[in-house]
Amino acid sequence: MMFAPASASTSLPPAAQPGFYAARLASPAARQGGAVLAPMAGYSDAPMRQLAAEQGALWTVSEMISSRGLALGSDTESLNLGRPYAGEVGRVVQLFGAEPDVLAAAVAKAEGWFAPAAIDLNMGCPVPKVRGKGGACLLQTPELAFELIRAMRGATKLDVSAKIRLGWDSNRSLEVAQGLAEAGAAIVTVHGRTSAQRYTGEADWDAIAAVAASVNVPVIGSGDIRSVAQARQRRQSGVSAVMIGRGAVGNPWIFRALATGDDAWPSLSGRAATALRHAELHIQFYAGPLGTGRVSLLPLRKVLPQYLPDVPDLRGALVKIETLEQLRDCLMPYLESSLMTDRAGDYRVVAARVNTTGAP
Repeated sequence: MMFAPASASTSLPPAAQPGFYAARLASPAARQGGAVLAPMAGYSDAPMRQLAAEQGALWTVSEMISSRGLALGSDTESLNLGRPYAGEVGRVVQLFGAEPDVLAAAVAKAEGWFAPAAIDLNMGCPVPKVRGKGGACLLQTPELAFELIRAMRGATKLDVSAKIRLGWDSNRSLEVAQGLAEAGAAIVTVHGRTSAQRYTGEADWDAIAAVAASVNVPVIGSGDIRSVAQARQRRQSGVSAVMIGRGAVGNPWIFRALATGDDAWPSLSGRAATALRHAELHIQFYAGPLGTGRVSLLPLRKVLPQYLPDVPDLRGALVKIETLEQLRDCLMPYLESSLMTDRAGDYRVVAARVNTTGAP
């Protein structure tokens, strides 16, 4: 099956309604074990979200956006971190910030510009440039975080959620998650590390399970999920769903497997075709009517080799790709057998059911 080119239309999807998370978590895909695409700076942009959604992700989350930059800066609707691809639904916009009034204004602007399904507060980013401006710093001042959630809820009828770590340098996740739920968070996502750990060590899923058992809203678990088997194992911890980040890079099919129970992995030619399509979507999104008109594939150099881990000899060429033509030439030996069969579109039916009805 061949992919039809995505529409170039810039129209926004229909306005979302409250209850988004509950509807998605009640779907058969969620009951089967479906997963969520995590927000990842430099990764979870529109092209990656589109591939994940087509494969059946329960929902996707944008890269984090500064509430101050959005509310008070000169940003416009073309802000790529929040801008949806044509027809996008089931996408949550994540904001970071530490000022209630600014976050409330950013929520209102994000809803009007980007038509998100829900709004998420970043309470987990540990990078130094975010310190003092929100992110994981809020784990040191949970009372402020609760105030932020209340302010965000007051600015929208959409679901508001929060993504946290276990704590700043020690585990305060029970206290923080309970307070967020009381403040009105529709769900709480927990990454099983402290901010001090950054991405070292192993995620503590026992701590995540304790949070899931202690709060009266759904808990989504996150951390170190690299395979379908790991996702299914972690789902047994009592969380309502798992969130997958790095394990989904170059592997959108992990969402299809978890949403349907079909663990078949595409052939080499099918994965090469999807790597090429990822690049095509990248060019289309960033060079389109609201884009810059000039697009490089440099941001995909870290992504493309992960589609083809079983062809290590290709890595050297893929990390030097600059143009779509170069990528086609590089992948052509693997694409030739897929031109008539085995395109990644074989599985788009999953997304058609998940993302138009919310329940396949």
